[in-house]
Amino acid sequence: MHLLILGGTTEASRLAERLAGHEKIAAILSYAGRTVTPAHQPIPTRSGGFGGVDGLAAYLRGHAVDMVVDATHPFAAEMSRHAADACARTGTALVVFTRAPWAKVAGDRWIEAADNAAAAAALGETPRRVLMTIGRLGLAAFRAAPQHHYLIRTIDPPEAADLPPDHRLLFARGPFTLDDETRLMREEAIDVVVTKNSGGTATYAKIDAARDLGLPVVIVQPPARPEVPTCHDLDACMAAIEAHVPAP
Repeated sequence: MHLLILGGTTEASRLAERLAGHEKIAAILSYAGRTVTPAHQPIPTRSGGFGGVDGLAAYLRGHAVDMVVDATHPFAAEMSRHAADACARTGTALVVFTRAPWAKVAGDRWIEAADNAAAAAALGETPRRVLMTIGRLGLAAFRAAPQHHYLIRTIDPPEAADLPPDHRLLFARGPFTLDDETRLMREEAIDVVVTKNSGGTATYAKIDAARDLGLPVVIVQPPARPEVPTCHDLDACMAAIEAHVPAP
């Protein structure tokens, strides 16, 4: 069976590891190309877009893809829509493999925002020291709130034109520990954390640290995704895939 994984996430990497060397499934992992230095994978990979729904549908037909696993980032709404449309058009099986979003617990001081622009507005007028952990895309929205100092943690360098005027870049790749996050917030005298509700465990320590320090978290909520069968753990995803493997 030919399987296409739409990746760029920890979930996609874990699935690739499970599928490496599988006797009945030939899998390829596709990156959107937004990460400059993606992690090495144990299965074949490709990088770059498909050219919209039409391009993805053509790829599925041209490579005789039997099933697609949408393991893109929870905020990759456009790619998820394209995957759902292209699979519907070509009759290709589709399952989403994604982490469940974080849920607020006692002690959390969350300010929920619908998007980056709303998150920037939620910081208020008084200058604050902000730990920014939304990645390198979407930073331009915070140019509308130039009064704050932003410590921007990212894997790859952002576009200079997107950066707010008062900022410092911190290049780092998770996972991060609670001790590390607590130390960072204290040493940088952080007043507020801005992040996306991406779910998972790799970066949740910042939520724990903010809670322990009594800091507010401006948290951008994930966009709606198409109604597609969805798995939140690897075993369930593998079961969904193997259910589509043709009988010998």
